This record gives sequence, structure tokens and C-alpha cells, in this order.
Amino acid sequence: MSDFDVLVMGSGPGGQRAAIAAAKLDKTVAVVELRDMIGGVCINTGTIPSKTLREAVVYLTGMSQREMYGSAYKVKEDITKDDLMARTHHVMGRQIDVIRSQLSRNHVTLLTGLGHFTDPHTIEIQDGTGQNRVVTADKIIIATGTKPARPETVEFDNKTIIDSDGILDLERIPQTMVVVGAGVIGIEYASMFAALGTKVTVVERRPNILDFCDREVVEALKYQLRDLAVTFRFGETVASVERYSKGAVTILESGKKIPAETVMYSAGRQGLTERLDLEKAGLAADDRGRIKVDENFATEVPHIYAVGDVIGFPALAATSMEQGRLAAHHACGEPVHGLNDLQPIGIYTIPEISFVGKTEHELTEARVPFEVGISRYRELARGQIVGDSYGVLKLLVSPEDRRVLGVHIFGTQATELVHIGQAVMGCGGTVDYLVDAVFNYPTLAESYKVAALDAMNKIRQLAVLSD
Repeated sequence: MSDFDVLVMGSGPGGQRAAIAAAKLDKTVAVVELRDMIGGVCINTGTIPSKTLREAVVYLTGMSQREMYGSAYKVKEDITKDDLMARTHHVMGRQIDVIRSQLSRNHVTLLTGLGHFTDPHTIEIQDGTGQNRVVTADKIIIATGTKPARPETVEFDNKTIIDSDGILDLERIPQTMVVVGAGVIGIEYASMFAALGTKVTVVERRPNILDFCDREVVEALKYQLRDLAVTFRFGETVASVERYSKGAVTILESGKKIPAETVMYSAGRQGLTERLDLEKAGLAADDRGRIKVDENFATEVPHIYAVGDVIGFPALAATSMEQGRLAAHHACGEPVHGLNDLQPIGIYTIPEISFVGKTEHELTEARVPFEVGISRYRELARGQIVGDSYGVLKLLVSPEDRRVLGVHIFGTQATELVHIGQAVMGCGGTVDYLVDAVFNYPTLAESYKVAALDAMNKIRQLAVLSD
């Protein structure tokens, strides 16, 4: 008989939800996690610290109030690293307490240490004291997450040349910074430091940023970032980085040299699987440390599952949570709906971006006709109140059956507002619902009605001309 019905490796969003879901199904459950990493990368170095840091930056710099009080307005004149990290450490501590409480309340055993397979049903846990513990489980869920990928040609020193995890350990806010890689993480940090007054240069080998987003939204973001003195170097590849006592020089293959106090690499993520001894469980990871799973998140070994960033795209905390819940239900033989295809994307740049559904480019490529409805924050009373004159909400609507095909938002509270559109789309609703709905006034949510009316007016004009 096994020690546990379900054993989860990792306590991040996916692992935590998997463990609690299995416990709710009256299974004996354990979670294996390092002593100082409760909550996983999400709580300790990734999502929660970066989003809390963003909130501190927006508040202390007075960014959201400058439309009203002028471009020189700040809540605090000389912002220090300690000012930013005080809020971050407070939130991290509270979230760790919440996770510990949830696991305890659901009678989930927390096994502290580093776990690895010794056979398909057995995990050995090294706790650092030499007193290794061996446990067995009927079902095992791998939720070990990822770490920043580090190119072997770069000499990281965690002070001058860092990865995204090293942001939290910077001694001070740099005056100049090079961000290598304009993916989600890179562009989020670029916008934060630009808001703090750092002169940021973004180096990206592709011709644009965030190519999975709406193109108008991306252009609006680039405009705002350039207004904060961000320089983009597109189509460029870093040849080498030379470190000096007062900073570093980033040398591009084109011959350009960019001096900066700090160089941050955002070169993707690597699955944390190298120390799991997967081969002893009959598994293998790819060259990015990712584990292959089926639609139920089961691996090639049927009783072993994997969820979250360690299985690759979309590698979001929100989807990881749902993957963990679904994997636990399947592992416990409990019927459950599959993962919904309609998943929102949130990018915590300054300003925020969020969307759900299709982009204009995707619909055009698929030859699906659509009409666009636009609402601009500057035309909303709430937009004026919060000082956001650049925000925009875009609806993509089918002129044939009036279904909402996509929602794209750029501006204040974008990651909150997107869920209204998600709910309408998920319930099979049409733009008519948004036209007829009454929204609180003044709110930013009212932008849905404005955009819906705009789309319907265009559809009506087409119908009149066609008669």
C-alpha cells in the first residue's frame, strides 16, 4: 500500500490547485517543495513579485495621475529599491501564509525538500540534513515549474548581468538598462524600469514585440514606451556582453555597442526537470526541460501527470491552476469538463494589455468577416476621472450572427475588464447583450457598451447599403 494516494511535486499555482482538488475528493495527498519556495516560482520570484513591483511603480511614480497633475508629478521624488521591495515582500509573505493555511486546512502533508524519482511510484526527498525520506504514491503530479533560460555564452554575475529572477536582488534602481528579449517578461520589466526613469534599450531579434497580440494594441504600447524614452533595437542579435566595474557593454552582431549599468536577459524559460531523475520513472524531457502530456495532462506513464509551466505553452499562472485541478480530477477518476479553449491573456506592462478570442490578423487569415467596435477611455467619464486618455477597448464582431469574436483592451484595468467579454463569449452571447446591458456609471466597463454600439452602427450601415 502506498504512503499517499496522490503526491504533487511543486507548490506553485498548478501544484497547489492539484493538491487541494485531490484532497477535496477525500484522497491522502502530499506536496513536495523546497523549504524556502512555498508557492513556487509564482510567489517567490515570478508572477506575484513582478506584479506587486509593477503596482508599487505605478503608485510611487504617480504615472496614473500625470494626466491630471502634469508629467512631472510623483508621489515620492527619490524612489529607492527599498520603497519598491517593501510592498513586494509584504505581499509575498501574506501569500505564502495563505498557501500554507490552505494546504493545512485541507489536510495536505507538506514534505519539505528536493524530490526525485527512484522508480515510477517512489520519490526520494532530500531535505538538506542528510535524513532523506522515501515516499510512495499511487498517482504523481509533476508541477515543478521553470527557471529563466541562461545562454551558455553569457557570464551572469547576478549584479550587472542578470536574468528576470535577479531583478529582485538589484542593489539599486539602475540609470540605464539593456533588456535582451522582448517577450512578455522582458517587455513588462522594460516598462516598469522606464516608468522609474531608467533609460531602457530593448534588443529583440524579431521585427516586433508580442506578435500574438492585436497589432494596433502593440503599436499603442510601443508609442507609450517610446514616450518613456525606451529605445527598441529590432532585428538585432547580441554577439557578446562585456562586463566592467561600473556596468556592461552589449555588443550586437551588427556592430552596435550599448553601454548600461545593468543587462537583463529574458531568453525564455527552462523546465525544472533536470534533478527529477525522470528516466527512473520511464519519462524524458525535451531540450527545454518540458514534459509531454495528453489532453488529460497524463504523461506517457499513465499514473504520472504534469501541469503548469513544465509542460510549456501557455505557461500562465491562471491556466496552470486549471490544469492542476483537471489533472487531479482525472487522476482520481472524477468526471470533469475539459480545459476551456477561451482563455484570456494578461500582460502587465505599463499600461496593461489583455485580450480574449481572435485577433484581426487571425480572422483575416482565416477569411472570417468581422466588424470592429471601438471605445476610447478619453471619451468615458471614468477614463477622465482615473486620468487615462490613451486606453482603448476593441470588439471584433461577426456581421453575420453578431457573435463576439475577440476582445482587445489596452489601458487601465485591462486584465480585469477582459473577463466581461470572456463571459459573454463563453456563454455564446452576441453583441446585442452588450448593447442592451446597463453598466454602472461612471465605469470603465461602460466601454463595452460604447464599443458594442459602434460595431452595431457599422453593421447597420452595411445592411442599409445592401438593401
